[in-house]
Amino acid sequence: MTDRVLVTGGGGFVACHLIQQLLASGITVNTTVRNLANEAKVLPLRTLQKQYPGRLYLFEADLLAEGAFDAPMRDCSVVHHVASPFLLPDKIKDGRREMLEPALQGTRNVLQSVDKTPSVMRVVMTSTVGAIFGDYIDVLQMSNKTLTEEYFNTSSTLKTNPYHYAKVEAEKEAWRICEAQSRWSLVTINPGMILGPSLTPASESGSLFLLDEMFRGYFFCGMPDLSLTTVDVRDVATAHITAANKADAHGRYILAEQRMISFVEIAGIVRRLHRRPWLLPRYQIPNVLVRLIGPMFGLTQAYLSKHLGIRFSVDNQRSVNDLGVRYRSITETLTDHYQCWEAQRQLKGQAARNR
Repeated sequence: MTDRVLVTGGGGFVACHLIQQLLASGITVNTTVRNLANEAKVLPLRTLQKQYPGRLYLFEADLLAEGAFDAPMRDCSVVHHVASPFLLPDKIKDGRREMLEPALQGTRNVLQSVDKTPSVMRVVMTSTVGAIFGDYIDVLQMSNKTLTEEYFNTSSTLKTNPYHYAKVEAEKEAWRICEAQSRWSLVTINPGMILGPSLTPASESGSLFLLDEMFRGYFFCGMPDLSLTTVDVRDVATAHITAANKADAHGRYILAEQRMISFVEIAGIVRRLHRRPWLLPRYQIPNVLVRLIGPMFGLTQAYLSKHLGIRFSVDNQRSVNDLGVRYRSITETLTDHYQCWEAQRQLKGQAARNR
Protein backbone atom coordinates (compact mmCIF):
# COMPACT_ATOMS: atom_id res chain seq x y z
CA MET A 1 0.00 0.00 0.00
CA THR A 2 1.03 3.56 -0.61
CA ASP A 3 0.91 6.17 2.14
CA ARG A 4 -1.74 8.22 0.33
CA VAL A 5 -5.45 7.79 1.02
CA LEU A 6 -8.67 9.49 -0.06
CA VAL A 7 -11.32 10.72 2.37
CA THR A 8 -14.58 11.78 0.73
CA GLY A 9 -16.63 14.60 2.24
CA GLY A 10 -13.70 16.19 4.05
CA GLY A 11 -15.74 19.04 5.52
CA GLY A 12 -17.96 16.68 7.52
CA PHE A 13 -18.10 15.92 11.24
CA VAL A 14 -16.52 12.43 11.05
CA ALA A 15 -14.28 13.10 8.04
CA CYS A 16 -12.46 16.01 9.63
CA HIS A 17 -11.52 13.93 12.68
CA LEU A 18 -10.48 11.08 10.38
CA ILE A 19 -8.27 13.39 8.33
CA GLN A 20 -6.68 14.82 11.47
CA GLN A 21 -5.84 11.34 12.79
CA LEU A 22 -4.48 10.20 9.42
CA LEU A 23 -2.22 13.24 9.12
CA ALA A 24 -1.00 12.80 12.70
CA SER A 25 -0.01 9.22 11.86
CA GLY A 26 2.09 10.31 8.87
CA ILE A 27 -0.33 9.53 6.06
CA THR A 28 -0.79 11.85 3.07
CA VAL A 29 -4.45 12.61 2.51
CA ASN A 30 -6.50 13.62 -0.51
CA THR A 31 -9.97 14.83 0.40
CA THR A 32 -13.00 16.10 -1.45
CA VAL A 33 -15.50 18.84 -0.75
CA ARG A 34 -18.52 19.81 -2.80
CA ASN A 35 -17.48 23.45 -3.15
CA LEU A 36 -13.99 24.80 -2.48
CA ALA A 37 -15.39 28.33 -2.49
CA ASN A 38 -17.40 27.59 0.67
CA GLU A 39 -14.85 29.06 3.06
CA ALA A 40 -16.81 28.19 6.21
CA LYS A 41 -16.78 24.49 5.30
CA VAL A 42 -13.20 24.49 4.02
CA LEU A 43 -11.62 26.53 6.85
CA PRO A 44 -10.92 23.54 9.18
CA LEU A 45 -9.19 21.78 6.28
CA ARG A 46 -7.10 24.87 5.51
CA THR A 47 -6.07 24.88 9.17
CA LEU A 48 -4.96 21.25 8.92
CA GLN A 49 -3.02 22.07 5.75
CA LYS A 50 -1.03 24.65 7.73
CA GLN A 51 -0.38 22.17 10.54
CA TYR A 52 0.76 19.45 8.12
CA PRO A 53 2.40 21.23 5.15
CA GLY A 54 2.39 19.31 1.88
CA ARG A 55 0.34 16.44 3.28
CA LEU A 56 -3.31 17.38 2.73
CA TYR A 57 -4.69 17.99 -0.78
CA LEU A 58 -8.16 19.37 -1.43
CA PHE A 59 -10.30 18.50 -4.46
CA GLU A 60 -13.74 19.62 -5.52
CA ALA A 61 -16.09 16.71 -6.22
CA ASP A 62 -19.87 16.36 -6.45
CA LEU A 63 -21.32 13.04 -5.27
CA LEU A 64 -23.82 13.12 -8.13
CA ALA A 65 -21.21 13.72 -10.86
CA GLU A 66 -19.90 10.61 -12.60
CA GLY A 67 -16.09 10.56 -12.72
CA ALA A 68 -15.75 13.34 -10.14
CA PHE A 69 -13.62 11.11 -7.88
CA ASP A 70 -11.19 9.85 -10.54
CA ALA A 71 -8.60 12.59 -10.01
CA PRO A 72 -8.80 12.76 -6.18
CA MET A 73 -8.38 8.97 -6.01
CA ARG A 74 -5.27 8.75 -8.20
CA ASP A 75 -2.39 6.87 -6.49
CA CYS A 76 -4.43 6.22 -3.33
CA SER A 77 -4.31 2.78 -1.72
CA VAL A 78 -7.34 3.27 0.54
CA VAL A 79 -10.62 5.12 0.07
CA HIS A 80 -12.54 6.20 3.16
CA HIS A 81 -16.01 6.91 1.81
CA VAL A 82 -17.53 9.14 4.48
CA ALA A 83 -19.47 11.68 2.38
CA SER A 84 -23.23 11.32 2.81
CA PRO A 85 -25.75 13.79 4.20
CA PHE A 86 -27.25 13.25 7.66
CA LEU A 87 -30.26 15.37 8.52
CA LEU A 88 -32.73 14.87 11.36
CA PRO A 89 -36.20 13.80 10.13
CA ASP A 90 -37.82 17.20 10.69
CA LYS A 91 -35.13 18.84 8.51
CA ILE A 92 -35.79 16.59 5.49
CA LYS A 93 -38.13 18.11 2.91
CA ASP A 94 -37.47 15.78 -0.04
CA GLY A 95 -36.18 12.36 0.99
CA ARG A 96 -35.26 11.24 -2.50
CA ARG A 97 -33.34 14.38 -3.47
CA GLU A 98 -31.76 15.17 -0.09
CA MET A 99 -31.03 11.64 1.18
CA LEU A 100 -31.36 8.81 -1.32
CA GLU A 101 -29.75 10.30 -4.42
CA PRO A 102 -26.57 11.60 -2.72
CA ALA A 103 -26.14 8.39 -0.70
CA LEU A 104 -26.92 5.86 -3.42
CA GLN A 105 -25.61 7.60 -6.54
CA GLY A 106 -22.68 8.99 -4.58
CA THR A 107 -21.68 5.48 -3.52
CA ARG A 108 -21.95 4.27 -7.11
CA ASN A 109 -19.81 7.13 -8.40
CA VAL A 110 -17.12 6.65 -5.75
CA LEU A 111 -16.94 2.90 -6.32
CA GLN A 112 -16.91 3.27 -10.10
CA SER A 113 -13.80 5.40 -9.62
CA VAL A 114 -12.36 2.71 -7.33
CA ASP A 115 -12.89 0.14 -10.09
CA LYS A 116 -10.88 2.39 -12.44
CA THR A 117 -8.05 3.05 -9.96
CA PRO A 118 -5.65 0.06 -9.74
CA SER A 119 -3.81 1.39 -6.67
CA VAL A 120 -6.90 1.12 -4.43
CA MET A 121 -6.91 -2.08 -2.39
CA ARG A 122 -9.49 -1.30 0.30
CA VAL A 123 -12.60 0.82 0.75
CA VAL A 124 -13.89 1.68 4.22
CA MET A 125 -17.39 3.10 4.11
CA THR A 126 -19.30 4.92 6.84
CA SER A 127 -22.74 3.39 7.07
CA THR A 128 -24.94 3.48 10.20
CA VAL A 129 -26.79 1.24 12.64
CA GLY A 130 -29.81 2.56 10.74
CA ALA A 131 -28.80 0.24 7.90
CA ILE A 132 -29.37 -2.63 10.36
CA PHE A 133 -32.73 -1.56 11.81
CA GLY A 134 -35.38 0.96 10.84
CA ASP A 135 -37.26 1.45 14.11
CA TYR A 136 -36.28 0.43 17.62
CA ILE A 137 -39.07 -2.13 17.73
CA ASP A 138 -37.32 -3.98 14.86
CA VAL A 139 -34.46 -4.93 17.18
CA LEU A 140 -36.85 -6.66 19.56
CA GLN A 141 -37.47 -9.19 16.77
CA MET A 142 -33.73 -9.96 16.46
CA SER A 143 -32.00 -12.85 18.22
CA ASN A 144 -31.84 -12.17 21.97
CA LYS A 145 -33.35 -8.72 21.27
CA THR A 146 -29.79 -7.59 20.55
CA LEU A 147 -28.47 -5.46 17.71
CA THR A 148 -25.90 -7.37 15.65
CA GLU A 149 -24.30 -6.97 12.22
CA GLU A 150 -26.12 -9.88 10.58
CA TYR A 151 -29.34 -7.96 9.89
CA PHE A 152 -30.30 -5.41 7.25
CA ASN A 153 -33.00 -2.78 7.67
CA THR A 154 -36.18 -3.88 5.88
CA SER A 155 -38.75 -1.52 7.41
CA SER A 156 -37.62 1.99 6.39
CA THR A 157 -38.97 3.75 3.32
CA LEU A 158 -38.53 7.14 1.68
CA LYS A 159 -41.69 8.28 3.47
CA THR A 160 -41.23 6.79 6.92
CA ASN A 161 -37.48 7.08 7.46
CA PRO A 162 -35.61 8.47 4.44
CA TYR A 163 -32.20 8.70 6.12
CA HIS A 164 -32.14 5.06 7.21
CA TYR A 165 -33.61 3.98 3.87
CA ALA A 166 -30.91 5.87 1.95
CA LYS A 167 -28.11 4.40 4.07
CA VAL A 168 -29.26 0.79 3.79
CA GLU A 169 -29.75 1.11 0.03
CA ALA A 170 -26.30 2.67 -0.35
CA GLU A 171 -24.64 0.00 1.77
CA LYS A 172 -26.33 -2.85 -0.10
CA GLU A 173 -25.24 -1.28 -3.38
CA ALA A 174 -21.66 -1.04 -2.12
CA TRP A 175 -21.61 -4.74 -1.25
CA ARG A 176 -23.09 -5.60 -4.64
CA ILE A 177 -20.41 -3.61 -6.50
CA CYS A 178 -17.64 -5.07 -4.33
CA GLU A 179 -18.76 -8.64 -4.91
CA ALA A 180 -18.66 -8.10 -8.70
CA GLN A 181 -14.85 -7.79 -8.66
CA SER A 182 -11.85 -9.29 -6.83
CA ARG A 183 -9.14 -6.59 -6.55
CA TRP A 184 -10.34 -4.40 -3.68
CA SER A 185 -12.10 -5.27 -0.44
CA LEU A 186 -14.85 -3.46 1.42
CA VAL A 187 -15.40 -2.85 5.13
CA THR A 188 -18.36 -0.90 6.49
CA ILE A 189 -18.47 0.99 9.77
CA ASN A 190 -21.99 1.11 11.23
CA PRO A 191 -21.99 3.70 14.03
CA GLY A 192 -24.78 4.70 16.38
CA MET A 193 -25.48 8.37 17.04
CA ILE A 194 -22.09 10.04 16.69
CA LEU A 195 -21.37 12.61 19.40
CA GLY A 196 -18.29 14.45 20.62
CA PRO A 197 -16.34 17.60 19.80
CA SER A 198 -16.66 19.08 16.33
CA LEU A 199 -13.73 20.36 14.29
CA THR A 200 -16.18 21.68 11.69
CA PRO A 201 -18.45 24.48 12.99
CA ALA A 202 -20.18 24.73 9.60
CA SER A 203 -21.09 21.04 9.48
CA GLU A 204 -24.76 20.28 8.80
CA SER A 205 -24.62 16.85 10.44
CA GLY A 206 -27.82 16.03 12.29
CA SER A 207 -25.85 14.56 15.19
CA LEU A 208 -24.50 18.03 15.98
CA PHE A 209 -28.00 19.48 16.11
CA LEU A 210 -29.60 16.63 18.04
CA LEU A 211 -28.70 17.95 21.48
CA ASP A 212 -28.76 21.61 20.50
CA GLU A 213 -32.36 22.22 21.53
CA MET A 214 -31.82 20.46 24.85
CA PHE A 215 -28.75 22.56 25.61
CA ARG A 216 -30.74 25.70 24.76
CA GLY A 217 -33.40 24.79 27.31
CA TYR A 218 -36.30 23.89 25.03
CA PHE A 219 -37.06 20.77 27.11
CA PHE A 220 -36.48 22.01 30.65
CA CYS A 221 -39.91 20.69 31.68
CA GLY A 222 -38.96 17.11 30.84
CA MET A 223 -38.14 14.64 28.08
CA PRO A 224 -39.95 11.56 26.74
CA ASP A 225 -38.56 8.11 27.49
CA LEU A 226 -36.44 8.00 24.33
CA SER A 227 -32.93 6.56 24.17
CA LEU A 228 -29.97 6.50 21.80
CA THR A 229 -27.15 4.21 20.75
CA THR A 230 -24.05 6.42 20.92
CA VAL A 231 -20.37 6.50 19.96
CA ASP A 232 -17.63 9.11 20.11
CA VAL A 233 -16.64 10.68 16.78
CA ARG A 234 -12.95 10.11 17.60
CA ASP A 235 -13.58 6.38 18.09
CA VAL A 236 -15.30 6.23 14.70
CA ALA A 237 -12.29 7.86 13.05
CA THR A 238 -9.87 5.47 14.74
CA ALA A 239 -11.97 2.46 13.72
CA HIS A 240 -11.91 3.66 10.10
CA ILE A 241 -8.11 3.73 10.13
CA THR A 242 -7.77 0.31 11.76
CA ALA A 243 -10.28 -1.20 9.33
CA ALA A 244 -8.18 0.16 6.46
CA ASN A 245 -4.86 -1.09 7.80
CA LYS A 246 -5.80 -4.48 9.22
CA ALA A 247 -5.66 -7.05 6.42
CA ASP A 248 -8.17 -9.45 7.98
CA ALA A 249 -10.80 -6.81 8.79
CA HIS A 250 -13.95 -7.71 6.89
CA GLY A 251 -17.69 -7.25 6.75
CA ARG A 252 -19.66 -4.82 8.91
CA TYR A 253 -18.69 -3.36 12.28
CA ILE A 254 -21.21 -1.87 14.67
CA LEU A 255 -19.68 1.06 16.54
CA ALA A 256 -21.81 1.88 19.56
CA GLU A 257 -21.88 1.49 23.32
CA GLN A 258 -23.45 -1.77 24.54
CA ARG A 259 -25.95 0.19 26.61
CA MET A 260 -28.30 2.83 25.25
CA ILE A 261 -28.64 6.16 27.04
CA SER A 262 -31.80 8.23 27.55
CA PHE A 263 -32.09 11.96 26.97
CA VAL A 264 -32.71 12.51 30.68
CA GLU A 265 -29.49 10.65 31.47
CA ILE A 266 -27.65 12.80 28.93
CA ALA A 267 -29.03 15.92 30.62
CA GLY A 268 -27.84 14.63 33.99
CA ILE A 269 -24.26 14.27 32.74
CA VAL A 270 -24.18 17.69 31.07
CA ARG A 271 -25.91 19.53 33.93
CA ARG A 272 -22.72 19.82 36.00
CA LEU A 273 -21.05 21.63 33.08
CA HIS A 274 -23.86 23.76 31.71
CA ARG A 275 -23.63 27.48 32.37
CA ARG A 276 -27.39 27.46 33.03
CA PRO A 277 -28.04 23.99 34.45
CA TRP A 278 -31.68 24.73 35.27
CA LEU A 279 -32.39 24.69 31.53
CA LEU A 280 -31.76 20.96 31.29
CA PRO A 281 -34.59 18.46 31.93
CA ARG A 282 -34.56 16.54 35.19
CA TYR A 283 -37.68 14.49 34.67
CA GLN A 284 -38.97 11.90 32.24
CA ILE A 285 -42.45 12.71 30.98
CA PRO A 286 -44.87 9.79 31.60
CA ASN A 287 -45.52 7.76 28.46
CA VAL A 288 -49.28 8.31 28.70
CA LEU A 289 -48.77 12.07 28.59
CA VAL A 290 -46.26 11.82 25.74
CA ARG A 291 -48.78 9.86 23.68
CA LEU A 292 -51.38 12.53 24.40
CA ILE A 293 -49.31 15.61 23.55
CA GLY A 294 -46.61 14.12 21.29
CA PRO A 295 -48.45 14.76 18.00
CA MET A 296 -48.43 18.49 18.78
CA PHE A 297 -44.61 18.31 18.64
CA GLY A 298 -44.39 16.15 15.53
CA LEU A 299 -44.22 12.77 17.32
CA THR A 300 -46.79 10.58 15.60
CA GLN A 301 -48.49 7.69 17.36
CA ALA A 302 -46.81 5.31 14.90
CA TYR A 303 -43.38 6.68 15.80
CA LEU A 304 -44.07 6.55 19.54
CA SER A 305 -45.28 2.96 19.40
CA LYS A 306 -42.02 1.93 17.71
CA HIS A 307 -39.60 3.94 19.89
CA LEU A 308 -41.07 5.19 23.18
CA GLY A 309 -39.66 3.33 26.17
CA ILE A 310 -37.85 0.77 23.99
CA ARG A 311 -34.29 -0.15 24.86
CA PHE A 312 -32.14 -2.91 23.47
CA SER A 313 -28.62 -4.25 23.90
CA VAL A 314 -25.89 -3.71 21.33
CA ASP A 315 -23.39 -6.41 20.40
CA ASN A 316 -20.21 -4.43 19.65
CA GLN A 317 -17.77 -7.32 20.14
CA ARG A 318 -16.58 -7.39 16.52
CA SER A 319 -15.39 -3.80 16.84
CA VAL A 320 -13.64 -4.62 20.12
CA ASN A 321 -12.09 -7.92 19.06
CA ASP A 322 -11.22 -7.19 15.41
CA LEU A 323 -10.57 -3.44 15.43
CA GLY A 324 -9.36 -3.06 19.01
CA VAL A 325 -11.85 -0.26 19.73
CA ARG A 326 -11.69 0.94 23.33
CA TYR A 327 -14.78 3.04 23.71
CA ARG A 328 -14.50 6.40 25.44
CA SER A 329 -16.91 6.81 28.30
CA ILE A 330 -20.17 8.55 27.51
CA THR A 331 -19.26 11.09 30.20
CA GLU A 332 -16.07 12.05 28.36
CA THR A 333 -17.91 12.20 25.02
CA LEU A 334 -20.74 14.39 26.32
CA THR A 335 -18.35 16.62 28.28
CA ASP A 336 -16.32 17.33 25.15
CA HIS A 337 -19.46 17.63 23.03
CA TYR A 338 -20.97 20.24 25.32
CA GLN A 339 -17.76 22.22 25.83
CA CYS A 340 -17.23 22.41 22.07
CA TRP A 341 -20.88 23.43 21.55
CA GLU A 342 -20.57 26.18 24.16
CA ALA A 343 -17.29 27.49 22.73
CA GLN A 344 -18.72 27.64 19.22
CA ARG A 345 -21.90 29.31 20.50
CA GLN A 346 -19.85 32.03 22.15
CA LEU A 347 -17.75 32.55 19.01
CA LYS A 348 -20.89 32.94 16.89
CA GLY A 349 -22.32 35.41 19.42
CA GLN A 350 -19.12 37.44 19.42
CA ALA A 351 -19.03 37.48 15.62
CA ALA A 352 -22.63 38.68 15.50
CA ARG A 353 -21.87 41.52 17.94
CA ASN A 354 -18.85 42.60 15.88
CA ARG A 355 -20.87 42.99 12.69
